[in-house]
Amino acid sequence: MKILLVTDTWTPQVNGVVRTLTTMMKELERKKHAVEVISPDQYLTVPCPTYPMIRLAVVSPRHLAQKITAVRPDAIHITTEGPLGIAARAACLKKKIPFTTSYTTRFPEYVWERVRLPLTVGYSFMRWFHAPAVATMVATESFKKELESRGFRHLIRWDRGVDTTLFSPLDPKPDLDGPRPYLLYVGRVAVEKNLRDFLSLDVPGTKFVVGDGPLLPRLRREFPTVRFVGTRHGAELARYYAAADVFVFPSRTDTFGLVMLEALASGVPVAAYPCQATEEIIGDSGCGALDEDLGKAVSMALTIPPDRCRRYAQNFGWERSTHLFLANLAMISPSCYHKV
Repeated sequence: MKILLVTDTWTPQVNGVVRTLTTMMKELERKKHAVEVISPDQYLTVPCPTYPMIRLAVVSPRHLAQKITAVRPDAIHITTEGPLGIAARAACLKKKIPFTTSYTTRFPEYVWERVRLPLTVGYSFMRWFHAPAVATMVATESFKKELESRGFRHLIRWDRGVDTTLFSPLDPKPDLDGPRPYLLYVGRVAVEKNLRDFLSLDVPGTKFVVGDGPLLPRLRREFPTVRFVGTRHGAELARYYAAADVFVFPSRTDTFGLVMLEALASGVPVAAYPCQATEEIIGDSGCGALDEDLGKAVSMALTIPPDRCRRYAQNFGWERSTHLFLANLAMISPSCYHKV
């Protein structure tokens, strides 16, 4: 098939959505499917309010319709609710082209954290955006049920995977700067990630933060003993995971948390608050510790054997995830491609 992905988040951004899409593209191409991407790097962009590191594309539905007609895909998947997603949605509706979407980020909660826009307004927009989709893909059963309770329809599962070749244990563990145990966080350095709860923990060892974001300058000043190492990619990122003794996930708002799977694949147990994403991934697997006392969770996680984490992560292969994605797509009739 020829598959068109429309996304408002793309490289060089580093987040779970980008890693999911880029890894899945490799798997799709390995299976001899062709993948086209419409992303912000192809357009004039402006900085996102409150998060200038994210660039938003300036684009019209008419231009998106022309690109869709030029590509003539067999299926269209819109991954984000930003300007490109909105323009692609409008173009598909005008041309009566079926499409699927995915709900990957709790934008209503994130916007509320930044500008106090009521959640009811945010969820009204999200329902409006996803309602015309043939199906909206979600990562977990618990999140699916939550969205259904908020009035979302046509929800289907798309389980995520993890690259267990790239993310794997190293023996011996790499040494980083500082005394052990190494406590690691990987992800955006932003308000919704609740990082202060991790950084303010009074626990032995050295804290590492891999990632970038609008809070980074402030947190560097507030927590001078924390190793903020910036964004890392590929083997360098995998080395930080493999070096860690425990992965700390302080967020309460993530829909999934791919970074937890990357840590587990590296043989690193997870310490986190009990919430939807952590219960879904960690649950009673024995590969992490969930507690309202995050320091207590860290202490418990440090007793978990690394090989247990690795074995558990191997259940989350990308081949199964890609198969589910393909099965969820809506096929397009050639008759949809009339002159724009």
